[in-house]
Amino acid sequence: MMSESSSFVKGVVLGGAFCMLVTLLGHIKVGHGTKAHHHEHHHIQAPNKEDVLNLSEGERMELSKSIRVYCIILVKPKDLGHWAAVKETWSKHCDKVEFYSSENVKVFESVALNTNDMWVMMRKAYKITYERYKDEFSWFFLAYPTTFAIIENLKYFLLKKDPSQPFYIGHTVKSGDLEYVDGEGGIVLSIESLRRFSRVLEDSDKCPEQGGMIWKLAEDKQLAICLKYTGVFAENAEDSEGKDVFNTKSVGALIKEAMSTHPQQVVDGCCSDMAITFSGLAPNHMHVMMYGVYRLRPYGHTYNDALVFLPPPGSDND
Repeated sequence: MMSESSSFVKGVVLGGAFCMLVTLLGHIKVGHGTKAHHHEHHHIQAPNKEDVLNLSEGERMELSKSIRVYCIILVKPKDLGHWAAVKETWSKHCDKVEFYSSENVKVFESVALNTNDMWVMMRKAYKITYERYKDEFSWFFLAYPTTFAIIENLKYFLLKKDPSQPFYIGHTVKSGDLEYVDGEGGIVLSIESLRRFSRVLEDSDKCPEQGGMIWKLAEDKQLAICLKYTGVFAENAEDSEGKDVFNTKSVGALIKEAMSTHPQQVVDGCCSDMAITFSGLAPNHMHVMMYGVYRLRPYGHTYNDALVFLPPPGSDND
């Protein structure tokens, strides 16, 4: 009995040692080949409002028409309530939006990806998007169905960004040595980043469809690893005051936090005036946000923005 017990303990120890070894090898594989692309994470800000005011009316009009955003929404049948809310609210302000579903759903039109794996869904959605729209759009915004986005603020943020440069923008998070854009807040890729990503998809060593490590990485981390091999790195988006504009929480959650951390300045301490996304919203909260952002106006207050981003034809939310 003692011999059997001793063998069992040895087996557990050896098994644990093997797992640790494979885990370390997994880490080495992720880091391999990226040292040549050493890059310190940095923050990028929205354009200065005064700079926009100095533009001529013709230049402003040209800019407002030149920024076109294609929206990718990743959905599953269990998300039908959120799916319907996104379809009826903010997504109408994208220049074009398509829902990429894990399977065909009769209720709503979508691009069926025929997989339930979020990383495979993301890969396929980006690949289809690049093949179909690489010559039509310069900016690509990916979101989950619990995200609410103000597309006009996104366009303003991108105003002076060159899409021929490899931008990968959102709310950045650091996990070990990896910096990535948190998918909950939405992910923005320029056409150059999408082009590089579509190429690295063909390299199974650098960008495998199934992760090579013991544990499974979330799809937003997998995306960052693949992009890192192409020299594209995550960049945190902020307003001119340094506040995040891509939020991974709802307005309610952020206000609750501000009440604890900035009790005398709850609104100022909560969120940016130029916020682009909020996340973790229930379907009814999507409609509340839509009312607050696009409908509610205090009488007597005027808004004289230098640029106007008109929604595409068919939007009835303004």
